Amino acid sequence: MSTRLNVIALAGNPNSGKTTLFNLLTGSNNKVGNFPGVTVDRVSGTTELPECGKVKIIDLPGAYSLFPNSADERITTEVLIDPHHPDHPDMVIYVADANHLDRQLLAFTQILDLGFPTILVLSLMDEFENAGNLLDLDYLRKQLGVEVVAISSRKRRNIDLLKQTVCKELRGPVKPPRKINELHRDALKMLGDLGQIEEQPNLYMRWLWAHHHDWLQLQSSISEQRWKEVLEKNQFEPLKEQVEETFARLNTLEELVRDAVKKDSKSQTLSEKVDSILTHWLWGPIIFSILMLFVFQAIFAWATYPMDMIETGFGALGHWLRDVLPPSILTDLLTDGILAGLSGVMVFIPQIAILFLLISILEEIGYMARAAYLFDRFLRRFGMNGRSVVALISGGACAIPAIMSTRTIVNWKERLITILVTPFISCSARIPVYTVLIAFVVPYKPVWGVFNSQGLAFALLYVLGIGAALFSGWVFKKVLRARMQSFFVMELPTYRSPDWRSVWRNIRTKVGAFITEAGKIILLISIILWFLASFGPPKKIEAARMEALQDAQASGMTDQERDNLLAAKTLEASFAGILGRSIEPVIRPLGYDWKIGIALISAFAAREVFVGSMATIYSIGSEEDEFRIREHLAKQVDPVTGKPIFNYATALSLLIFFVFAMQCMSTLAVVKKETQSWKWPAVQFIGMTGIAYVAALLAYQLA
Repeated sequence: MSTRLNVIALAGNPNSGKTTLFNLLTGSNNKVGNFPGVTVDRVSGTTELPECGKVKIIDLPGAYSLFPNSADERITTEVLIDPHHPDHPDMVIYVADANHLDRQLLAFTQILDLGFPTILVLSLMDEFENAGNLLDLDYLRKQLGVEVVAISSRKRRNIDLLKQTVCKELRGPVKPPRKINELHRDALKMLGDLGQIEEQPNLYMRWLWAHHHDWLQLQSSISEQRWKEVLEKNQFEPLKEQVEETFARLNTLEELVRDAVKKDSKSQTLSEKVDSILTHWLWGPIIFSILMLFVFQAIFAWATYPMDMIETGFGALGHWLRDVLPPSILTDLLTDGILAGLSGVMVFIPQIAILFLLISILEEIGYMARAAYLFDRFLRRFGMNGRSVVALISGGACAIPAIMSTRTIVNWKERLITILVTPFISCSARIPVYTVLIAFVVPYKPVWGVFNSQGLAFALLYVLGIGAALFSGWVFKKVLRARMQSFFVMELPTYRSPDWRSVWRNIRTKVGAFITEAGKIILLISIILWFLASFGPPKKIEAARMEALQDAQASGMTDQERDNLLAAKTLEASFAGILGRSIEPVIRPLGYDWKIGIALISAFAAREVFVGSMATIYSIGSEEDEFRIREHLAKQVDPVTGKPIFNYATALSLLIFFVFAMQCMSTLAVVKKETQSWKWPAVQFIGMTGIAYVAALLAYQLA
């Protein structure tokens, strides 16, 4: 029989250093799932404590108080005040940024009143002390009545002391309950009127039950109507009492922090000087644009050598397998299906890793929070707010976590608009498509000695996506009549040097997830496409083979030319050819042949599958340059016109199509989960596909 591990909850404000501490405590012993019944991430792990053994640690979503304004804050509140929640903790470690202590202790005092054994952890102490500030830890311990541990996760300072303190608190005697605010005594009478709702002696927890009864799913049989009757009878006014309690706590905390913290007046001046430039109405956007241009340029310039190495490696592996394995269907499946498809995506991992590297560094130094503040007023014109910029920037990596991050947006219409327009932002899955096709549209040449033409074209594609997102936001604002706006509140973290361990962990996690998730889809799609392209109705396949052999003999073709013609005719008669031919009339005005049509259909599983599909479909019947995707596609010729398939007009049309199209079923699934309706994913898919088709049509016809 297994013994339940002690559960320790890590709580704190967003950007307080909580997650960094969690990663440090749990190392590689953590996993990501979902809280029961919702899609909010639940990150949990285990750690070994001296003399106490193994404990389970839950990293709760960041929350400013136990009066939640977002889905994430609701989860934190529910875990802490619902005794039957599977993650209800035995103890709480509250993490507060020492540099902003006066604004980070509100939720701490609320959690303290819930009666949990609690430890206050002051994070980022290295920055606090380097700025010339002083902190009286003994004074805080005495006034708050809890253990206080000052740490630096970056330097791993006092982490062992924290573990010892946690063990001491877990094994120590139960402390008497804190003195409760008279305001909360209303809860005792109210819950008495309701009957025995729960055997919960903590008065503050019961008061919060009454406050959150409209959404909190406690294990009780009390109806909403009964709640309403009792609250009216006792003249319970939740909003009024929330405001009174919040101000009472803040007034006490302001005085407490003023006595405990002695700040160097010069330390804030430097930060303010930097912010006066980075958040300036003119210079701020210019600096942001330059940084983003640098990011896009780096993706192209830095990744060239590792991409060439990966292409060469896959090519050598493919040719070696053909040499050592006997000719058979399995050999064809391995080389023409699985290996060709995977190589078409794996080669772009260096670019994706570089993107995550640069975005992680910007987050670590505190710049992303400034970007959110900087664009708040601008985004309100398009039905969004400053918090939306976090989702929009995250969309440059992947739309799925970006859409999930919109839970911090309180106003439903602003959140919905952000969800609907975020997929317009070019994600990392589009990088393989852009990289292959840009070479057909823009010749490589240096620009101003620093940039190159293809890197600038890459940046322009992102600008097109951003423009589409903003225009769509403006349209949705008008349609949804989003007149009511939310307030934008975000803590601006102190500028700091990157924690390279966190940067590396983020790259490893995100790229690893990209490889495993995309790899499973690509493997399946590659096998299916290989089968569809290699087999077909027997009579049609045989007729195609006979026609090819007759044409080859009549034209006096070489053996290589005959084999290529045979493969082309067989592919056309295959199941893939039949499917492609059926949709060709719809996509022909865009400049696409039936092979490209097959790749477009397969790409709906995930955008990055498009290149792997092209590699699989076009590699049938040709071994030369099969694993060098760009060179291989450049040699493909339209059998009707005799012209290259991937010419300027077709490549431009495809680029434009992928800028605007919703080519990701996973994103649609997440939108359905977040909006709790199929209506909005349908609007999103139809709208984006329609825009993509019209834009690609215009691009091809004009080019």
